[in-house]
Parts: sequence; structure tokens; C-alpha cells
Amino acid sequence: MDGLSTDKTVEVLAARRDAINVLISEKDSGIYNALNKGMRSCTGDVVGFLHADDVLANPTVLGQIARAFGDPSVDVVYGDLLYVSKTNVQQKVRYWRAGAFSRAELGKGWMPPHPTMYVRRALYERIGGFDESYRIAADYDCVLRVFKRENLRAAYIPEVLVKMRVGGISNGSLTSIVRKSAEDYRALRRNGVGGALTLLVKNLRKIRQFVEAPR
Repeated sequence: MDGLSTDKTVEVLAARRDAINVLISEKDSGIYNALNKGMRSCTGDVVGFLHADDVLANPTVLGQIARAFGDPSVDVVYGDLLYVSKTNVQQKVRYWRAGAFSRAELGKGWMPPHPTMYVRRALYERIGGFDESYRIAADYDCVLRVFKRENLRAAYIPEVLVKMRVGGISNGSLTSIVRKSAEDYRALRRNGVGGALTLLVKNLRKIRQFVEAPR
């Protein structure tokens, strides 16, 4: 999914067209509009997103995820995320150790790194995809709608699955940070998971990401 970029993305993809089932380059109304369009184009049983500037941590990642979904009772698979320098994917900035899922932890600000999340397409269809009224936090709202479901079965792969370059929309400026906090709070209240205290703890959890070492 390409939003009419001008950085030669389409030219790069066109050269690899034989490895791409669907390539759409058109104007969209934002990140989550593009993700929803991509989801509607999917035909497989499992959906994952690889965002611009993100890379899979190694060639075995998709195989590991596929093996986890070999258990038909598993609804979601996720792992750890490594934030890296914008100019050097080998330079670590932050390490997000997701940890095993516990529904009680949602109210304590826990969430898995969305870029590492792979979800059965049928579940995404049931919850309705991303709410495009959010500009920054639709992924968090989506995470809450997925993980608050009764009898959800999630599989955690305790290693880095994705490397994400720093400098994304959610923390690119003070305005973005304030807006994201407001949207996170809205998502928490909307999903009945928590409120201001949960939001505070969620943000405090990020501190250890700067000091924790990857496995």
C-alpha cells in the first residue's frame, strides 16, 4: 500500500513486482486508512503489517510466526520490538520486551508492540479493523479491542521480531505526543480498560526500554 509517495518507492516495488500479489499506489486519508485498505486486500488466514522503515529482525521470523499459528486455537502471535537508529538498523535505541499476555495487565498499561502482531484475518474482520477517527492511536485502540476479548489465545515469541526506525508519527513532535496521549486515553475509556492512571503507567513502562538489553 503506497500513498502516492514521491521517494521512488513505487519504482523500487515495480522492480520486484513478481514477488508482490497486490500493489496499490493511490492517495489515502492517513496511516490507518491505508492499513484498512491493505487488510481488505488480504486473502490469507493471518494478517501482519510491515510499516515503512520497519524491517523483520531476521529471515526466520515469518517461519516462527507460521509455526505458532499451526495451533488452530491461537488467535494472535506477537514478539519483541527493537527500536533502531533512523540511519543504522544495527544501532539499538530502545528494546521493547513485550512479555506474556495477561488480561489483567491491560489495565496496567501493558500492550504488545503492534508492528510484531500477527492476527487471524477472521478476528480482524469481527472487530472491524482500525478506527480511522484516530489519527495516531488507532493501533492501540485495535490492540485493546483484540486483547480484551474473552477466551483470546495469544502466543508470545520471546525474541525480537521487528526492527523499527525511530522518528515515527507518534513521537515526532510535542504536538504529536500530546495528541497521542489524548487518543490513548480515549481508547482506554472507550474499551473500558482504564483511565488516567493506566495511561500514566503505560508511559512509565517505556523508561525501562532504554536500559534493557535485547535477548
